[in-house]
Amino acid sequence: MNGTMSDGRKRSPLAMLTMPLLALLWTIPTIGLLVTSFRDRVSAASSGWWSAFTQGGWTLENYSRVFTETDMGTSLVSSIVVALPATVLPIMFAAFAAYAFTFLSFRGKDILFIAIVALMVVPIQVAFQPMLDLLGPRGLGINGEFVAVWLLHTGFGMPLAVYTLRNYMATLPGSVVESAKIDGASHFQTFWRLVAPMSSPAIAAFATLQFLWVWNDLLIAKLFIGGGENKTIIVDLQQQLGTQGQGAELLTAGAFVSMVVPMIVFFSLQRFLVRGMTAGSVKG
Repeated sequence: MNGTMSDGRKRSPLAMLTMPLLALLWTIPTIGLLVTSFRDRVSAASSGWWSAFTQGGWTLENYSRVFTETDMGTSLVSSIVVALPATVLPIMFAAFAAYAFTFLSFRGKDILFIAIVALMVVPIQVAFQPMLDLLGPRGLGINGEFVAVWLLHTGFGMPLAVYTLRNYMATLPGSVVESAKIDGASHFQTFWRLVAPMSSPAIAAFATLQFLWVWNDLLIAKLFIGGGENKTIIVDLQQQLGTQGQGAELLTAGAFVSMVVPMIVFFSLQRFLVRGMTAGSVKG
């Protein structure tokens, strides 16, 4: 590793030693899961994953059985169907709301913004019972369908999205919006042609986090979609593990299959994620 950063400053020796160590510690559980996914059931049950390098027990059968003996392909598609709208909808509504809170003046704006931000401290678990009543047979009757989890993830994701995007838009130059107003642009034109493109780092950063949250969600998917034909891949993985530990070898292989899509999304938007999370950090 070079001892000098791109701006000419010297790297801290402590940081150069600590960061690789932390990265290794953070990666060890994933390495253990990967090694276990390539071990047969007997070897995985009788010895630790680190002993695989000396005792063997390697196999590819776990991955072949995941696709031939389970509904992993169908549940993978269901997860995509759930995750994409559940990511786009809260960002779209939150971006409109953030624009209004940042550039519009209306009565009660500050109180309304505080009320929305305060919703972030409410545990989502306390909302499950009333939402089950509303979306279930006694209410709208859409429990078990994709639209139910779209609505829930949109509602639960909105407070943080509004807070994040509003704070980012507050750092944008107000003169640009004022110039657009003088030129006769409507609010929608100003938002769509100026504010939204300038806010793309924050939007992409939140989109990445929201997609990963929705993709890995078990509780909402389990309660509001269930284990039927629309089950997500995380629910499918949970169902593969029997009460006596049966299917543990398929669980590890399936877990790695479920990581493929989130990893593609993460590495595709990684550049925007870093820019969005560090935006405004150097402004005085």
